[in-house]
Amino acid sequence: MNTSRVARPIRLLQHNARFESGCFDGYHTNALQAPGRARRNTLEETFLNMAAQRRSRGVDMPEACLRSTFLLDLDDPRLRMRASSLTQFSLNDRAKALAIYAYVKRLPYTRPFKMGHRTARDVLDSGMGDGPDKATLMISLLRHAGVPARMRIVRMDGQIMRGLVDLETISWPFVEVWLDGRWIGTDTYIFDAPYMAAARQALKDSGQQFGFGVYVNTLPLWTALESASLSPLPPQSDPMVLEDMGAYHDHDHYMGSRGFRSRHSRLGRFLHWNLLVPKIRLAVLRLRR
Repeated sequence: MNTSRVARPIRLLQHNARFESGCFDGYHTNALQAPGRARRNTLEETFLNMAAQRRSRGVDMPEACLRSTFLLDLDDPRLRMRASSLTQFSLNDRAKALAIYAYVKRLPYTRPFKMGHRTARDVLDSGMGDGPDKATLMISLLRHAGVPARMRIVRMDGQIMRGLVDLETISWPFVEVWLDGRWIGTDTYIFDAPYMAAARQALKDSGQQFGFGVYVNTLPLWTALESASLSPLPPQSDPMVLEDMGAYHDHDHYMGSRGFRSRHSRLGRFLHWNLLVPKIRLAVLRLRR
């Protein structure tokens, strides 16, 4: 019997229980406190917030970006074997990063129904996913291969998704890899090549500069020599980029941050996206045809 497959749902239950109990990523969210405990809870919250800030700073260090998380699951044997098979002929970290990037990029882009972020193993098993799914898998495989990697969230104008869905803003995941002593990032892994070609052609036909998550003059590939994004403009000049939300281990780490919690409810966010799934899937299907 494969004990790793049994352990994963048990760990998921523990993870969900931790969130539902009001404690997630170092923060206590239960606002109902007994008066006699107010001072103690205030001090406790202060220390917990300080610890969370230290963890956020820790993601800047490459050695911290080799650790496992629930979503990345560096103990999973199938993920380990996939990373090994992809990088077995790679001579350096850049070659490893490019091999893993190419594999993740080839996975078809789609938006699944979900009430929580899928683990790297879930995405590997399904063979497809959206931006958050593919970011989770890419970071997991990179860390399995011994290459430090993390996720950077950028809040973007929702117009970038027009043609697929109408949004005010969207949290956009970049994957950053530690290469040659610096962080080099990309978001070009999100969309597979057939989707990219169809989306850019649709933009050209309509005379639009952006939509479907891409730009008409988007850069299609990442070389791992410099950062590359779907936008032909640098982030500081791109009107679609609204705010850099910081670097994180994965999406669960981001959802525990103040930046996320000040704007969204975790449950509400998943419910909102699930309502949009049928429309997104239909738009993707039409685009691919």
